[in-house]
Amino acid sequence: MKLEKLIQECCQQKMTAQATVYQLYADKLFAVCLKYSSNYQDAEDNLQDSFMTIFEKIKKYNHKGSFEGWLKRVTINTVLQKYRVKSPLQNVNDFSDEVEIEEEFNIEDTVFNVDVLLGFIQQLPDKYRLVFNLYVLDNYSHKEISEILGISVGTSKSNLSRARKILKDQVEMHQKKIEND
Repeated sequence: MKLEKLIQECCQQKMTAQATVYQLYADKLFAVCLKYSSNYQDAEDNLQDSFMTIFEKIKKYNHKGSFEGWLKRVTINTVLQKYRVKSPLQNVNDFSDEVEIEEEFNIEDTVFNVDVLLGFIQQLPDKYRLVFNLYVLDNYSHKEISEILGISVGTSKSNLSRARKILKDQVEMHQKKIEND
């Protein structure tokens, strides 16, 4: 079925079309949910909530840009909205020289399973995980992150720096453990 027709049928709330969209995009959107969730079960819940939102808002898709990109944005926004309601992210003092930006953390220099890295990311506190994912994995700017999360640009930068430090420490400990085994 052609994508435009599929979207049109979803707008008409046809269950077969919705099921097809789910089958086509669930795996990709679940990966997005995993990045932003603290565990597998939360990711499953977030995926279901995202598809509910997608089918509620599908009439707003304006056919500009990719449909998959739109689905991803809706999914990210749905997950972030749950975190905003659950535990509002707190602003910290604006980013200043006292908070040092960690040297770039080069994941290419490390050798381990992607699931291990995902586990490390999921263990980050919400405020750090959300900023890290938005900035590093989804290429949002600090200005965009501050608007999305309702925090200052300085808080976004600070949270990213702290997330990188935590991840760097976890990766180093993991590497040492591998070397010692």
